[in-house]
Amino acid sequence: MLLADRVALVTGAGQGVGQGIALALAAEGARIAVTGRTLEKLQATCDLIAERGGDAHPVQCDVKSADSLRACVDAVVAHFGTVDILVNNAQEVPLGTLDEVTDESFMAGLESGPVATLRLMKLCRPHLGEGGCIVNLASSAAKRWDMTGYGAYAATKEAIRSLTRAAACEWGPEGIRTNVILPHAKSPGLAWWMENYPEEAAEFVASIPQRRVGECEADIGRFVALLCSDGSGYVNGQSIALDGGQAFLG
Repeated sequence: MLLADRVALVTGAGQGVGQGIALALAAEGARIAVTGRTLEKLQATCDLIAERGGDAHPVQCDVKSADSLRACVDAVVAHFGTVDILVNNAQEVPLGTLDEVTDESFMAGLESGPVATLRLMKLCRPHLGEGGCIVNLASSAAKRWDMTGYGAYAATKEAIRSLTRAAACEWGPEGIRTNVILPHAKSPGLAWWMENYPEEAAEFVASIPQRRVGECEADIGRFVALLCSDGSGYVNGQSIALDGGQAFLG
């Protein structure tokens, strides 16, 4: 197994992309701290991992709270002994035109996105050590042909890309690798958007060279497992689009 005996903390792992990543990491032998706001969803993910023979532990956490994040990391270390892999997935999404997005919505996006990402990276850093791996989640929204309605969301995600690059440069000498993925996947949020905006969704899928949206575990989770493995040991500070070829990041 690629990740035997490593401990992974995955935020927002109760559903969608976070759950897919948690399942894929567990399939490669990692022990998973399944974190998020809703205990029932966390336990459901843990049950799925256990059914497959893996080891997972639910930890309730609100990523917008510094105290909750600190308590989460403490609980994970107390249960598993360390953190080897951190996946920052959970975030509230501020969607709408610039006139429509409220201060409250934008601040929630910032607090749950780049602020929470930075806090968790700093909290986990003492435990990661040589061979530690951080995977943050961003979006290709800033590369859209039409940014209408996506400016606030893209701003929060671009901040995460900048923090990722800085961590890669500053902590790389310690043996900690930090990368960011930009995924398209069949999450509950994307499913809602596709159902409520069918014409835009059809254009979106048509713009993907592979003409499909990715699977949370098979397409996103398995790549994250590879990215966290020793086989990707020289990959650091990169933004990697997992989107069937839609975005050009150059």
